[in-house]
Amino acid sequence: MPNPVAVVTGASQGIGRSTAIRLARDFPSIVLVARNRSNLEDTASQVRAAGAEPHVVGLDLSEPSAARTVVEETLGAFGRIDALLNIAGAVPQIDLFEMTDEQWDAGMALKLHGARRLTIEAWPALTEAKGSVVLMSGNSAIFPKALYAAVGTTNAAIAALAKAFADRGIDDGVQVNSVIPGAVMTGRRRSYLEHWAPAHGMTVEEATADFPQKVDIGRFGRPEEIAELMAFLVSPAARWMTGSVVRMDGGEVKSV
Repeated sequence: MPNPVAVVTGASQGIGRSTAIRLARDFPSIVLVARNRSNLEDTASQVRAAGAEPHVVGLDLSEPSAARTVVEETLGAFGRIDALLNIAGAVPQIDLFEMTDEQWDAGMALKLHGARRLTIEAWPALTEAKGSVVLMSGNSAIFPKALYAAVGTTNAAIAALAKAFADRGIDDGVQVNSVIPGAVMTGRRRSYLEHWAPAHGMTVEEATADFPQKVDIGRFGRPEEIAELMAFLVSPAARWMTGSVVRMDGGEVKSV
């Protein structure tokens, strides 16, 4: 059997980078996709050190033509796609009544539409390989707030989109799931805390300790923990899981 190939978007930092490095244990070839090419090269060096061959695709998935380029480069480099992990996407946290149409559209362009287009473009190759897809959602899909309206709306849409792809995948032999991570300590979250803490009379260290208590979790999650879940979902052990919305949030969501 040819060596399996995984495509990871958002691979320049955070959960995307950790997932790419983790998948290097299971996939001999990893395609790394993100806007920041210099950061991607750093991820590539870590993937290579972990034992896999990386291929870097530095582009913006919010551009309609980008999905086709990713698929063409992947097939050109490795000839197949066995797993697609849609992790890219940051949606601005702006109050519901203050967001402009342009801000709404920009927030959805990468995380929702980028993932949708890429999954569709990769679908023929995934069907041939009987592959797997994961789409990244978030806890705001479950409890959207005014400040996180765009984030919550986008994340809810992603979870629904994953269900729709999974339904199609039953006939085509493609497994599709979505992941809802909770409060994970990524570079983006650190940056947020660095801005939030002084405005609330706290040090960054105090804010870092205070936030988990406010949302009733023991601690922040680590990107490497979400990466382990991602790796499981595209492994043979999880093959009968499809259409699932898998939450990993340290117990933040209390509902059944």
